Amino acid sequence: MLRGIREHPEEIPQPAPRRIFQERQSITGLPLYFQGYLSVRHSRCQEFRVYWTELRGTMLFLYDDKKAPTYSQKLDISTLTSATNVYPDENGSGQFILMLSNEEVELKANDCECGKEWKGFILTVTKLSVPPDESLLPGQLTRMHEVLEKEKKRRIMLNNCSSASLNSKSPPSSTLTTMPACFYAVSWQEATEMLEKNPSCGNLILRPSSDSKNYAITIRHELDAPCLKHYKVMSTGTSYIVELEKRVTLPSLHDVIDYFVTQTRGKLKPFVMQTRTAKDPAF
Repeated sequence: MLRGIREHPEEIPQPAPRRIFQERQSITGLPLYFQGYLSVRHSRCQEFRVYWTELRGTMLFLYDDKKAPTYSQKLDISTLTSATNVYPDENGSGQFILMLSNEEVELKANDCECGKEWKGFILTVTKLSVPPDESLLPGQLTRMHEVLEKEKKRRIMLNNCSSASLNSKSPPSSTLTTMPACFYAVSWQEATEMLEKNPSCGNLILRPSSDSKNYAITIRHELDAPCLKHYKVMSTGTSYIVELEKRVTLPSLHDVIDYFVTQTRGKLKPFVMQTRTAKDPAF
């Protein structure tokens, strides 16, 4: 048995209870594609640590316990360049390295089959293509193709949200798929904690709303005492409506952020981590 892997009585990871699933869904705001136990080691660490891991969108959410409603770490794998087996000639190894833009992360599954599945699903969502691995079983390939279609639809929805009403002032080379840099797939509680613990990074966060269909703005500003406020941002499909005393309609999420910044004469600043690593400082 590989070092650092716990023994678990169940051969197939069982899904978390529905209540926990709903809480995690609300917090992450992303669809669940695959889950199970993984040992994780960052390039700066010497030891592996076992987590119950969920692949949601192009994020890996790491939980200390299978029943924990909130994650302890999250890993953005959208910038994946390669996934390489540590022991390519060892059939029983489920260990591989993810090469990301800012770090290397080593993952270790319970066995070779689990490792192939994890690697396959990760490559599917990051490369938008099912890997041509002849050792994958028909059932595994079918699930990966299903996840591929779901991820493609999610990307299309993101593209529509970010570019629904781009006007002629936008430069032709502008990237239509990007969200504002201050967007984080977190709950209002997590956004509040991030703002409180990292004031130097900014004081305005764009996040999914609780209904998962719209967005919300969380801000923290100093008056006589720190003040927190939340504003709902509704998507109409072609524009965004900010719920203020007098509703404001804007063409894009970038314009929503710009509105808050300009209306406060720069007192509100988009929250951007200096280096977005696998573990947010807020957790």
